[in-house]
Amino acid sequence: MPEGFFIGSFEIRFYGLIVMVGAVAAAWLSARQAKRRGQDSEFIWDAFPWALIGGIIGARLWHILTPPASMVEQGITAYYYLTHPLDAINIRAGGLGIPGAVIGGAIAVYLYARHRKTNFAMWTDIIAPGLALAQAIGRWGNFVNQELYGAPTKLPWAIYIDPAHRLPGFENVDYYHPLFLYESLYNLANMAVLLWLGRRMKGRFKPGDLFLVYAIIYPVGRFFLEFLRLDYSQVGGLNINQSIMAGIAILSLALLLYRHRIDRFKLTTVETIPESNLVPMETHPTGNSSDEMKSQESYLNKQLSDEVSQAANSQEEDSKKG
Repeated sequence: MPEGFFIGSFEIRFYGLIVMVGAVAAAWLSARQAKRRGQDSEFIWDAFPWALIGGIIGARLWHILTPPASMVEQGITAYYYLTHPLDAINIRAGGLGIPGAVIGGAIAVYLYARHRKTNFAMWTDIIAPGLALAQAIGRWGNFVNQELYGAPTKLPWAIYIDPAHRLPGFENVDYYHPLFLYESLYNLANMAVLLWLGRRMKGRFKPGDLFLVYAIIYPVGRFFLEFLRLDYSQVGGLNINQSIMAGIAILSLALLLYRHRIDRFKLTTVETIPESNLVPMETHPTGNSSDEMKSQESYLNKQLSDEVSQAANSQEEDSKKG
């Protein structure tokens, strides 16, 4: 299977083209989501080159720090890359990690959002569905390179791998699980769920919640797909990508639940304030003018806020005594 084409003496790899198509598709979908939310879609296109650069740097660093087992057997380890800087930056030789791409791109968008003085968490929600779409498209680059295939199988949808791309010990095995396809379809489903939740939970999700959902769904799928992977990255005898995915999913879920548990606690506290504790507002004979109504409303809000704080402090003291 051809992996690219030449323009003169310069080779264009299909893998790189597919990744770029995925990145542009992500920006297009994110711009549409921004418009739907009443935000300036130009922010997406302005941040796009920075996110792309940050994503490539992060993806390469991830690969350098977690090379797959087949490369380690050839002596290409993290130490090798650190002592051979030209090989470390030679991304045309292959080696990009999706987790690193997400982290690097997120850092770049954070810095750009801070420069523009806008809400970074809100933009992560806008970008999350597009990110899943980019991953779904980008995985087809692995198909072209005949990489990221799973264990041998005789299933009807098994893919044939050329002998030149087979791992040591599997030279005589022809057909394998199309792991790249499984992940691509899973990412499409992730995108659909995120788009649906973005509409369904409008007004109920906090800024950043939708990205936390992405950071739960994708790692969970990646965790289970790693069981089928033959050429996984090992650190200390562990599948490092699988271990990190499990940690990210657990932390994201815990953070999501914690953020909304705080809201439920505040709501419950307000509901349990006795009516006798509320001091009635004074009435004035001057009538219900607009200024008086606003003053009374401000007074009530401040009073209610003080009561909530007192009730919360009281609960904390009781729990400490208990």
